[in-house]
Amino acid sequence: MKFGDIFFDLSLRSVRLNFTRSMLAAIGIVIGVVAISSMGMLGTNMQLEVKEQLSSSANTIVITPDSVRMGPPGTAPSSSSDSAISKTQLTKITSVVGQNGTVIPIYTTSSQFTINSLPGRGMVYGLDPADIPEFLTLNNTYGQGTTNLGVNEVLVGSSIASNFGVTVGDRIKIGSVTASSRPQLRIAGVLNARGTVADGVSTDNAIVVNSKWYTNQYGGKDEYNQVNIIVKDTDNIPDIETAIDAKINTNAKSPAIRIRDAESLLATTTSTLGTVTTFIMAIGGISLVVAAVSIFNVMMMSVNERIQEIGILLSIGTERGEVRRMFLYEAFILGLLGATIGGICSLIIGYSVVDSMIGTTQYFFMFDSIVYVPLGMAIGIVVCIVSGVYPAWKASNMDPIDALRSE
Repeated sequence: MKFGDIFFDLSLRSVRLNFTRSMLAAIGIVIGVVAISSMGMLGTNMQLEVKEQLSSSANTIVITPDSVRMGPPGTAPSSSSDSAISKTQLTKITSVVGQNGTVIPIYTTSSQFTINSLPGRGMVYGLDPADIPEFLTLNNTYGQGTTNLGVNEVLVGSSIASNFGVTVGDRIKIGSVTASSRPQLRIAGVLNARGTVADGVSTDNAIVVNSKWYTNQYGGKDEYNQVNIIVKDTDNIPDIETAIDAKINTNAKSPAIRIRDAESLLATTTSTLGTVTTFIMAIGGISLVVAAVSIFNVMMMSVNERIQEIGILLSIGTERGEVRRMFLYEAFILGLLGATIGGICSLIIGYSVVDSMIGTTQYFFMFDSIVYVPLGMAIGIVVCIVSGVYPAWKASNMDPIDALRSE
């Protein structure tokens, strides 16, 4: 016997008559959808933001001593001779690159500093003034600056300028706060923000000094912590890397240098962020397990409360599959209700989380990000339907006579 949509109407009536109980059960679905969607969007926005920042240095090859394991930007390697790129190695690198790019040797360390009597700490990069315009730009909102540094002049990063109220012409002392003998240097300019970059030179919380001042202060002349190669044509990067590796790493068992580029760093970073995002989403999915138990409980209560109704339907010729469908409809309605509310909340909460943690929402409505909302909703609905399978099966397999005798 066919009743059309009457089974859906009966399911909807059951939800309406037990609306408070149904809403409390659906709250678990709401929480699960919000957790999965928000965390998925946050992770995707982080990946897209990092990818955008790393792409700005996609034409850069970074060479470091093999004994130095480059960590996140802002980590200072040792400057000892056995963990530095020598002048001989630099000459070989320059000969390989030729006219295909610009070779930039870099000194790095971490140091205390004092600006306007306020102490701080950050990275110090020693560069030839002629190399600075190749990959660093000035922010002239702090005053008209110059990259043509004298020996006693420096550039400071955007974060330092903002935190210390810097203007061009201010004085800075690099080194221990208690070392009164440290000379004061003139701030010749403020650098534009760079964020996370693949070239290993994170200048936002850093100071760029003349390489001559650096070696006079810290020693280690011609012992570079890092060499960057800005390639004119990115298609040449693999060939240049192979040639440099063959030229310098002559001992395969004990290589002298490590070579990396933006593509390899991007792949590693994206993989790491993807793993973290998946893990966080899995934790958020635990709430759906709790929600599944709640939905199962509600469905079992619905079956027990409607035993006589089930007996009547079965006794007048209703097929068992139609009874099963009636209770699966009810589970679907609960899931749809929770998933819809969860999807709306995900957009609001996800937008707020991304804005507060990343600082930009420019990627929020991109497909890779927003797809987590329907994905989370679909998972929530599926969890509800699965939770209703056993109660529906139990209802459809009741004996009509026993069901009618039930009080």
